[in-house]
Amino acid sequence: MKLFQKDSEKIIWDQVRPNPTTPVFSNRASNGYRKLMMYLMVFVCVTYLVYTLKLLNTSNLACGEHELIFSTRNSLENLTLSPEIVEPEKTELKHVVFGIAASAKLWERRKNYIKLWWKKDAEMRGIVWLDNPVETQPDDGLPPVKISGNTSHFAYKNKQGHRSAIRISRIISETLRLGMDNVRWFVMGDDDTVFITENLIRVLNKYDHNQFYYIGSLSESHLQNIFFSYSMAYGGGGFAISYPLAKALETMQDRCIQRYPGLYGSDDRMQACMAELGVPLTKEVGFHQYDVYGNLFGLLAAHPVTPLVSLHHLDVVEPIFPNVTRVKALQRLMLPMKLDSAGLIQQSICYDSSKGWTVSVSWGFAIQIFRGILSPREVEMPSRTFLNWYRRADYTAYAFNTRPVARNPCQKPFVFYMTSVRLNSTTNMTISQYARHRVPHPTCKWHMHDPSNLDKVFVYKRPDPQLWDRSPRRNCCRVLESKRKRLVVDVGLCDEGEISEVVK
Repeated sequence: MKLFQKDSEKIIWDQVRPNPTTPVFSNRASNGYRKLMMYLMVFVCVTYLVYTLKLLNTSNLACGEHELIFSTRNSLENLTLSPEIVEPEKTELKHVVFGIAASAKLWERRKNYIKLWWKKDAEMRGIVWLDNPVETQPDDGLPPVKISGNTSHFAYKNKQGHRSAIRISRIISETLRLGMDNVRWFVMGDDDTVFITENLIRVLNKYDHNQFYYIGSLSESHLQNIFFSYSMAYGGGGFAISYPLAKALETMQDRCIQRYPGLYGSDDRMQACMAELGVPLTKEVGFHQYDVYGNLFGLLAAHPVTPLVSLHHLDVVEPIFPNVTRVKALQRLMLPMKLDSAGLIQQSICYDSSKGWTVSVSWGFAIQIFRGILSPREVEMPSRTFLNWYRRADYTAYAFNTRPVARNPCQKPFVFYMTSVRLNSTTNMTISQYARHRVPHPTCKWHMHDPSNLDKVFVYKRPDPQLWDRSPRRNCCRVLESKRKRLVVDVGLCDEGEISEVVK
């Protein structure tokens, strides 16, 4: 009996015990495989169940809703991700309002300066603000005239100045109170200031009129800037204030003026209020105060590479063209301005290698021809043809670099002033003519070609309204023809690799 029991237990044990010839890890692998298959089947079943429920739910939608899903899906696939960019409207003359400070005592003479640049039929808006009434005509080609408000209650304690400065400093605020619509900029100037309005608009388009901007330039006089401020826009040269800033100024200006009774002029009162508002001066050197005396030739013939925006103190300096009145000289300057305002008085420098001459072109104004080779670094500096504001020939009194008038008789430039300009509509090329200014020249002993044999210079230039949309750079000029009596020059954009150098 015991033997039978032992045998049966041995049989059972042999069945349960693994076969010694089969590795142990094969059973473990078999078990892992079964688990993996089980998990996979569970995943497939769950996925199928979810998909079935979703399909049933979609089939229950109305037909219109079902079509809406697919049409929306298709429209999303065709949707362009980049949004349409709407370009803001550029600032134009209609967006600017001028405030012109004038005096009844000087009105009859100075109104002729305003007539030069005021375009009554070109949507220009502005007011001439006077201290007393003057006679006007409805067809005189001038802006409307108004009398400034009473300022007798404001304190003025500067013994060297005049209290009219308070009246003039309030012109922007008084113009704002007139309630004109669609105004982006207020531009301030004097009655002896001439604006090149096309270039003014080019400058203003660089700035966001919705922000606080106070735009203008300094005096040419270093001493004036020290006495008043290097942070101030000089009012005679003109300055621009954005509409939001003008609104902020109007709310506080009268209180601000009361805090500065000792200041001299209107423009330093304006700057004091700007300082309280925390708005610095944005400098644009095309606004010209011209705090100088004498001849502007050196400044105009080497104008900085920036649009010419304004000219001031025209009653103080000599006429910019010789042998004519101040107004007639400016009328002549308006001729090239109408054809190519962006390039007006812009300097170009080139060389006549066959004659050994340096040629400086101030387009629409004058040309200088020098014997010998002068570097562009020298020629682009204004020559001292003028005196500083204190009537002294002191070169340290200017806020910019100047060069002395040449003492060597052979280095005195031959000057040719513009006499006429026209546009060839076929080639779209301006042709300006310059005649030699016949003044005595000292004897030169250099053995080289003499520019005194030239009678005229002709300059070909294509108008370039987008000149200031690019980075500032002088135009290049090339001598096309150099004969006994005339010189022909081409002015335009510099070619690839072209610079102002002597070509031998």
